[in-house]
Amino acid sequence: MPIYPNFYQTLTRCPLVELRGYASANGLKGRLFAYLDFNGPSGTARDGLAEGMLALAAEKKKLLPGQPIIEAASGAFATALTLAGLTAGHPVVLVMPEDAPALRQENLLRLGAQIQHTPARSGIAGARAAAAQLAAANNWYYMDWLANDDNPEYHRRVTGPAIVQDIARENASLIDAIAIGVGSGGTITGVGETIKAWTNDVRVVAVEPFECQALTGGVLGAHGISDIGYGFVPKNYNSYVVDNVAAVSTKDALRAAQQVLRTDAIPASPSAGAALHVAARLVANGISRAALAVFSGRQTLG
Repeated sequence: MPIYPNFYQTLTRCPLVELRGYASANGLKGRLFAYLDFNGPSGTARDGLAEGMLALAAEKKKLLPGQPIIEAASGAFATALTLAGLTAGHPVVLVMPEDAPALRQENLLRLGAQIQHTPARSGIAGARAAAAQLAAANNWYYMDWLANDDNPEYHRRVTGPAIVQDIARENASLIDAIAIGVGSGGTITGVGETIKAWTNDVRVVAVEPFECQALTGGVLGAHGISDIGYGFVPKNYNSYVVDNVAAVSTKDALRAAQQVLRTDAIPASPSAGAALHVAARLVANGISRAALAVFSGRQTLG
């Protein structure tokens, strides 16, 4: 058993699991797999991403030792960045609308983040603008994870190659479709580009909430699938590697997440449930013989 230099080094390879229980319970004739990218402290794929983006920024001399980091975020990436930044010796400042959930703010403060507020009416756009201004005024490093190519670059270097290594079988692919939820757009871009550079035999499917269909120019409403469906097309999103977009209702995402917990003992988050629902639908409809869902988050039990 290797001794790792730090916890983040354990997150670069994630388990690939066949969901035999879920497939059987749903009468699927093909095979169904999940890539479990949720083993970090926040319980999401954002942990490896945050640490990886910091490493890339330092590698490119954009981030100096001990330099404060600022980001406009309040969700899972805010948690992941706070922990990754502080463990690497960087103070972390988070900018968010003043109406961000109070409990979430309390948790971030408890972890050691500093918080700056912007007017609620200006939303995430106002928070991002304020973060850029504060960074320029104070010589802080603005991560800008929604538009920073270091986001998909991390997945080009880590997640994509790891998945290809897992699915490669004598110059052929174990799967013929992969479903990936779209939040910042980094995962589907980095993984999609890596897969398409290797083979054209794998269909890449982007997953977004039915209630918030920004990728296809549809309705933009509230939904209950955390970590995907931000209501706009992120700059990191590369539509050229996406074969099609699938929309999943909050109800279907939650149902899939709860079912796979019962059938395969995997504590999938709603976003993971959304990807699973799409992958299973591809198999059920005969579009895929073997589909993979990227599980980018886990639910908390007990």
